[in-house]
Amino acid sequence: MPSDGMGTLERIVLDGIYRSQFETATSNGGLTAYPGGDRWLWESRMFGQAYDAADPALRPKYGALNHLGDPVGGSRRFGSCHLRLHGDAHRRTTFCYPDSHYRPEHFAIHDCTALIALAAENRAGLDPLLDNYIEAQVHGVVSLEDDVDAIVLDPSYRDTPVEAAATRSGCRIEWHDGFRLSLDRLAECAQFRGQAAADAIERIAVDRIVTPAVLGRARDGTLDYQTAKWVWHCMARFGLARENAD
Repeated sequence: MPSDGMGTLERIVLDGIYRSQFETATSNGGLTAYPGGDRWLWESRMFGQAYDAADPALRPKYGALNHLGDPVGGSRRFGSCHLRLHGDAHRRTTFCYPDSHYRPEHFAIHDCTALIALAAENRAGLDPLLDNYIEAQVHGVVSLEDDVDAIVLDPSYRDTPVEAAATRSGCRIEWHDGFRLSLDRLAECAQFRGQAAADAIERIAVDRIVTPAVLGRARDGTLDYQTAKWVWHCMARFGLARENAD
C-alpha cells in the first residue's frame, strides 16, 4: 500500500508507469531501498556501481521470468496479481538466479537457458513455490501503455476498486484461478510462518477462507506490515485453488 493510502494498482494506473521501490518505499519483500541499504548494496554489486548515484526513477524494476508459464506469475511470493510484459521488454532486462538477496553468482541477459537449468536443479533446496524463481531486472521506464501485455488479477478482486483501476488502465485484464486459504491449513501455516501468522489468518477469515482481497482489507486496518506479509506467504504456499483441487 503506498504511503498516501492509495492502492498499489490505483497508483500505478494513475502514474501510467511501474515505479521502483526507491520511488515508492513499498514492497512485498524487504524495505531496504535507500543509500547504504541492502537493496542499494545488492544493485551496486550486481551492476558495477552504475546506479549508485542514479535518479530513483532510473533504477531497475524487479520481476521474475515466468519460464514455467504459471498463471499466477513467475514469483507468487510478491503478490496475487502481476503485470505481464510484452516480449520486447526482454531486450532491456537482466536476470539472475537465485533472488538478488542471496548474492547470486549466475546472471543472464538474453539467453536464460543456464538459469532455467539451475532453477530446475534447485541445488540449494529453495522453497519451490516461494523462493525458487529467476529474478528479472527491467532497466528503464516500465510503461503501462508501451510495455504491459496484460494485468493478471486474482478473482477475489472482481467488482472491487482493484478491477476498476485495471479497467481504467486500458490494458487487457486476465484472471487466474485464485488464492483461497482455508482454515483447514492452519496447522501447516503455524509451522511455516509461526503461530502469530496462523492466529491472524483465523482472525481475518471470512467463512473460514482468506482471499487476497480479505487480506488486503485487513492489511489496511487490522494487521501490521510484517504479519500481513507472513499471512500472504501462507496463502501463496497453501492457498492456490487449482493446487488444492489436485
